[in-house]
Amino acid sequence: MSLSFDALKKLQQKKYREQFGYFLAEGEHLVLELERALQDNAALADCELLVSPAWEHRPGPLPRRVLNERQMAQLSDTRSPQGIMALVPMAALQQLEAPVQRSIYLHEIQDPGNLGTILRTLAWFGGFRCLLGPGSVDPFNPKVVRASMGAIFHVPLERDVALEEVPVRFHSLATLDMNGSPLTAPGFAAHDCYLFGNEARGVPAQAVESAAYTIPGCGRIDSLNVASAVTICAYALSTATRG
Repeated sequence: MSLSFDALKKLQQKKYREQFGYFLAEGEHLVLELERALQDNAALADCELLVSPAWEHRPGPLPRRVLNERQMAQLSDTRSPQGIMALVPMAALQQLEAPVQRSIYLHEIQDPGNLGTILRTLAWFGGFRCLLGPGSVDPFNPKVVRASMGAIFHVPLERDVALEEVPVRFHSLATLDMNGSPLTAPGFAAHDCYLFGNEARGVPAQAVESAAYTIPGCGRIDSLNVASAVTICAYALSTATRG
């Protein structure tokens, strides 16, 4: 399916991304990561490059459509458009098959930058699946895609996974809590799924039964950014696995 230019312009809005089943990944770096991911996910061959005349003869495996500079500026979500972006079918990312050892569940994450950073972290360490609860920011939001730096093409991702579904799918769960055991506790790496909550409210305390762990700090502030917490936990889990 090749979308009309009018349809492409609507992809900045979630309802039209859902309607058409596509999102835009803007910039040369994201296109390069998409092409790398194509080696492991043949479904991404259905992507299409949208390029300005300056990029028309760029080598690469994907078909391309040349648009003029004005059209590219209308599609861009940035102040300085690079003149190259990819039209990506969302269904292609649902077919990503990668080795998964553990899952990260995000409950009502709202900030696009946080989600993009989390995806980047999970891609860096590898072996993680990311599950998003209802009410979370759309992972195909241009700000999330850009903040992920292309990690969105490498991390198995599921949307609208109800919190109540998590204990059904996973035998052993863990959450972060100020009064939990330290990450260095022997059992920290033994769980199937790790739950992280909304930036302001966290995970509902009584929602699921889970082991609780904490990231020790100096105590001068009462919370840690959720993307930072995921990064620290992913590093600890990666280190435990290698050990």
